[in-house]
Amino acid sequence: MPSLRNFAFALMLAFSGMAGADSLAYVVVEPHAVAVGFPADAVVEAQQQATVASQVSGRIVEVKVDAGQRVRKGELLMRIDAREVAEAAQAARSQLATAQAHYERTKSLRAQNFISQAGLDKARTDYDAARAAASQAGVGLDHASVTAPIAGIVALRHAEQGEMAAPGRPLVTIYDPAGLRVTASIPQYKLRDMRGVKTARIEFPELGRTLESTAVMVLPTADAATHVSQVRVELPKTLPGEVEGVVPGLFARVRFVTGSAMKMTVPTRALVRRGEMTAVYVDSDRGLTLRQLRVGEVVSDSETEVMAGLSAGERVLVDPVKAAIQLKSGR
Repeated sequence: MPSLRNFAFALMLAFSGMAGADSLAYVVVEPHAVAVGFPADAVVEAQQQATVASQVSGRIVEVKVDAGQRVRKGELLMRIDAREVAEAAQAARSQLATAQAHYERTKSLRAQNFISQAGLDKARTDYDAARAAASQAGVGLDHASVTAPIAGIVALRHAEQGEMAAPGRPLVTIYDPAGLRVTASIPQYKLRDMRGVKTARIEFPELGRTLESTAVMVLPTADAATHVSQVRVELPKTLPGEVEGVVPGLFARVRFVTGSAMKMTVPTRALVRRGEMTAVYVDSDRGLTLRQLRVGEVVSDSETEVMAGLSAGERVLVDPVKAAIQLKSGR
């Protein structure tokens, strides 16, 4: 669908005209089409994320990365003291050599009918078991050097140098900042409204940022306890997460666009907030005045809905600081 925000500005801004209030920039407010929908709380997730766990036991003797650091695939993250693993691998190789020698002797004896087939089968079983143990021990030795399975950013380091690693213990979590999304939870009665929804506005209140997304997917499942469904909304890949300050775990608010409606709006930067009062400076034939408004929701990253206090065709000054100075000077 076309950008309703750009369309709204085209209708709203009889832009930067020169008002009678000593040539201050203004906008002429008119009802215009804006996107409508409903909001939902969400959280940022990484599409590709990996938590690297230890596969061997030993003391962590070297730590190469920290949270926030970018790493390449295959880059060394940590090194675990491999002496115990190496000793185990050497013992497994010795056992393999012994089992192999025993198996070869047993084959020779069986060929001369000095032992039974059952004795040969047992020797073969022992040899196979020793070979598997030696192979596993060799793999464990390789795992003493912990490397990055993917390229990305270190989100969290779970262990410090000097601590003991154990099989299954998390060491480092890495995520790919080029593929981020937000996941929102919506109640089942809203699923009907989600039919055909293809766009959404993602707001990050703590960062003061708003992003537009054109990829929305409703997951085909619902939680049996809460009766909510999850909706995945992709973040634009042209805005790397680490540059924008958007990282996994961050709270977000998603507004799903379900249609459009005619509404009156003013530039958000034109609003004056004093306690519980919200107002704008209006230039009319009677001069410059501060007009109290009843405002609604923020309909874009730069516009706020006006519920009452303004009429179509009125001029709203876009710079409230300059307007206040001029009003105070009496000009």
